[in-house]
Order: sequence, then C-alpha cells, then structure tokens
Amino acid sequence: MASNTVSDPRDRDTPGERGPGHGPGHRTRSAPAALPAPSAPADGDAPGKYVPASVRGAAKILVVGPLGVGKTTLIGTVSEIKPLSTEAVMTQAGAEVDTLVRAGKTTTTVALDFGRMTIDGALVLYIFGTPGQQRFLPAWRELARGALGALALVDTRNLAASFDALGNLEDLGLPFAVAVNDFPGSPRYPEEELRGALDLLPGTPLVYCDARDLRSSVGALIALLEHLIDDDAPGRDTAADGPR
Repeated sequence: MASNTVSDPRDRDTPGERGPGHGPGHRTRSAPAALPAPSAPADGDAPGKYVPASVRGAAKILVVGPLGVGKTTLIGTVSEIKPLSTEAVMTQAGAEVDTLVRAGKTTTTVALDFGRMTIDGALVLYIFGTPGQQRFLPAWRELARGALGALALVDTRNLAASFDALGNLEDLGLPFAVAVNDFPGSPRYPEEELRGALDLLPGTPLVYCDARDLRSSVGALIALLEHLIDDDAPGRDTAADGPR
C-alpha cells in the first residue's frame, strides 16, 4: 500500500431560506514533500491491468463524505481498473442509526471503495473511499494511515451531513479539498456562503463536480493535488496550522 511519501518526485435536509447552516471549524495542514505537477491522463491512453512502467511515484488519497454523497460513483468513474466496492444491502437495523438520504438507495459502503488512476503517466493515485456513516469512524482512521490528503464530497441539499466528515479530517490533520457533487435540482449558493457554512479556511479548494463525469471528477482530484503541492511550497508559513 502506498506510504505517506511520494517516491522520487514523481453521501437530507433542505437548507433554510437563510442559506446553509454553519459547521465546525476546519484547518488544513501542509502535505509531505515533492508531488509532481499534476495533469489529466493523456487522450488515447489505454489503461491496463498493471501500473505503467513510466510511473515513478505513488500517492494514497481518500474520498470522504456522508452517506449517499457519491463517493462510490466518483471512484468508479475515475478508476482505470475495475474498482473494488464493499457495498452491502441497507437493513432495517441500520435504518435506526443511519439517515436515509433518498428513496431507492438500497446499499451502502461498509468497509471501503478502491480505485486507481494514473496522472500523466508518472504518478499513480491509489484512491480509497470511506464509509459515510460516523459509526464506521474506526475504519476511517485505519484507511487514513499513509494518506497524503482527502477529497471531501458535499451535497448542498444537506450540507450539515458533511460536518462529521470535515471534522474527522481536521482531527486527523489531513489536508483536504472540498468538491460539491452537483446533483440534479440541488441548490447553488455563492462560494463565500458555502465557505462560511462549511467553515473553510481561505486556502481550502472548493470546486463543483459531477461524480458521474470523468473529466469533472478528475478535475476535482487535480484540485486536491494542486492544493497539496501549494501547501508544501518552500517558504510557506505553517505556524498557524498547528501540529502535524
């Protein structure tokens, strides 16, 4: 499994009229050294079963968020290999502790999702999706070991459902970017209002994406990688970030 270094550089309540509610404070931390400048996979590449010989480094990335926000979909969209998914049927017992996000959703991730994506033939991303329910936090903490950063998916139809995931990232000291999964009919808010509701620091990337669309999903992951690079830029003042 990928370590927390890169070798040789290389898921509903509708928001009220006053806008989305406020969540806990979050701060980002700087990332380990030496990520290469990211770019989208070259057109015409034929992803294979094995990592290309041109790959010079690897990074472990988490995709996090509440139940039903689209983590499994996004990983399945970007993965160049058949993704691993630990989906299980939602039961009546689980309904007592899990909030049903939409009619028709019958399964949920109970351990992890996993996919792989190669960036510019040089950097391979091992992408791990976490369970959406807070009761799976112990599994969360294990999956976070060795991760460089996380992409946090949110749904504007229920921003409050994302607070636990963002709080977990802060507790783990894991740098992250936020991607709003643009569900059909979901409300849109000005960026400043969303940032205030989610209590994001100014440097935390906030982008829109469609987890079903390859280009859009890759773009969200690229935003995270660029954040990790910028966060580790020489001369950056990390004194306010607290302990790593």
